[in-house]
Amino acid sequence: MTVHVRGVAPAAGKPAEDATRDTGEADGVLPPGDPAPKSAGREERGGRPRSSGWLPYALIAPAAVSLLVLLGYPLVRNLVLSFQRLGRIEMISRATVWTGFDNYAELLGDDAFWTVVLRTFVFMAVNVVLIMGFGTLVGLLLNALGKKMRLVLSLALVMAWAMPVVASATVFRWLFDTQFGVVNWAMRTLGFSGYEQHNWFETGFSTLAIVTLMIVWASVPFVALNLYAGLTTISGELYEAARVDGASHGRIFRSVVFPMLKPFFLITTFLEIIWVFKAFAQIVALNNGGPDRGSETLPVFAYIEGMAQMNFGIAAAASVLTILILLVAMSFYFRLILKQEEEQ
Repeated sequence: MTVHVRGVAPAAGKPAEDATRDTGEADGVLPPGDPAPKSAGREERGGRPRSSGWLPYALIAPAAVSLLVLLGYPLVRNLVLSFQRLGRIEMISRATVWTGFDNYAELLGDDAFWTVVLRTFVFMAVNVVLIMGFGTLVGLLLNALGKKMRLVLSLALVMAWAMPVVASATVFRWLFDTQFGVVNWAMRTLGFSGYEQHNWFETGFSTLAIVTLMIVWASVPFVALNLYAGLTTISGELYEAARVDGASHGRIFRSVVFPMLKPFFLITTFLEIIWVFKAFAQIVALNNGGPDRGSETLPVFAYIEGMAQMNFGIAAAASVLTILILLVAMSFYFRLILKQEEEQ
């Protein structure tokens, strides 16, 4: 029995199925199972125009060139300088004196350099622990407050975070001033003796303690505001379920908040380690690394060696070693972050 499709009879010598296929193509309707025709002007893969292959590279080219010029060239120039002896005599005579690895050998054999390295890591560890601890507490407080108080606290945090470093150092220098400082006045008012013109910058330890206070004060807002933003993504049903099970606030944080925001804590700690490790302006603005270079960290040590002691070769070698030490220290933490991402 022959079946006619839309009134068209099958051609002589062709089966009915072939005739159906022909009439379907003529009317613009494809039979089931036939692939759609490829659109003209497009590639076989993904349908992208061939001219778009260079577009991503063109978009990132300005940023890449800027990084090479503004960051790459100074790094290479600093590396070259670390193999030279460049002091007052060389600068006046315009002589280039190559010393090989002598600058590195001198630094690595200097006990003062290793004292600065140890001081830098202790300073960094104390600051990061305090920043993450207080930042977490303030973030949890923001999540628990009402709208009005949350707005007031958020504005205060933003103002502290936005204050320039030099302005912050000026305020802290006045707070701890020997003669007119607010801290000395408060200690005397509370009945403590020995705070008549007490010098808070008398030792390197007390100087770094004040620097720590200033860095923590300026860094806590970043952690607190970002943690609050992360807390808003956690469903309230999880808190309710934990409370129904009788979980305390500490248990809720350990079992609900921390596991869900673990990537946030890892990345934020990673950033804080880098920012505190390279802290420079706070130390220089408060006491210029003194007294007797007792509050120097590695970035300040390199600066003092170059700009004050005029040992630019030693300063360049110190900066290269600082970068290497930071990369080695951060490699372990970076592996932890990558492992966390793989688990997710």
